[in-house]
Amino acid sequence: MSDKMIIGRYLPDNTIIHNLDPRMKMIYVLLFMILVFFCNTWLSYGFMIIFVLTVMYLANIKFWFLIKGLTPVMLLFIFTFGMHLIVTKGGGVLIDLKLFTIDKNGVVQGAFIVLRLVLLVMISTIMTLTTSPISLTDAIESVLRPLKKLKFPVHELAMMMSISLRFIPTLMDELDRIIKAQTSRGSDVNAGSVFNRFKAIIPLLIPMFISAFKRADELAIAMEARGYNASNVRTNYRKLQWHLKDTLAIMTIILLAVVIFILRN
Repeated sequence: MSDKMIIGRYLPDNTIIHNLDPRMKMIYVLLFMILVFFCNTWLSYGFMIIFVLTVMYLANIKFWFLIKGLTPVMLLFIFTFGMHLIVTKGGGVLIDLKLFTIDKNGVVQGAFIVLRLVLLVMISTIMTLTTSPISLTDAIESVLRPLKKLKFPVHELAMMMSISLRFIPTLMDELDRIIKAQTSRGSDVNAGSVFNRFKAIIPLLIPMFISAFKRADELAIAMEARGYNASNVRTNYRKLQWHLKDTLAIMTIILLAVVIFILRN
């Protein structure tokens, strides 16, 4: 299971995408997420997929490695598509199942929503795979710095988000070890009906929560032992610098927006 959870992982490399400013990548992903919601044709979604695949290639990330990372959220995609098949009507009946009908609009809208979710997960995963947690923390704090004038705890928020992303793969590794330990004692999480699988997952939650709270307590003690205080004014060892390549990268999202609006109409 741990090899299927890539959200929160960082793959160090020396590619074009890795060397971009983390603030630019955060802004880029935010604008991309907004732009995805303006897609309304197969051609526009196809163009967005090609664009994401190009970014993935430039980041030197294998296609199947990224697709495998979508496995944990595959159930959400299936559920979303199924709901649209049942609820969304119009465009003519394709299949009549007596209890409900599957219309053309249900298939099209369900596919569009699933493609939208896939694009959102892929672009955000590429950002975390190409940006270290420390750089991501510095970027969040830098982008949200104007909110400090409103007494908003920017540093604390950036630290919490960074720790959360960092501990996703760690907790998944811990869950994988717990499942193997339960399997060696005769318990099989993947066997039986859906109800039996759900019952088998419940005994995993208690050791999982205990491990999570234990790691959180150890982290708090380690930070306190090193004299960490969020309210202290501190300088940064790593200085974020905006270069020409970051400006050129932002311009590509503007060009992408122009193309999407042309295809939309």
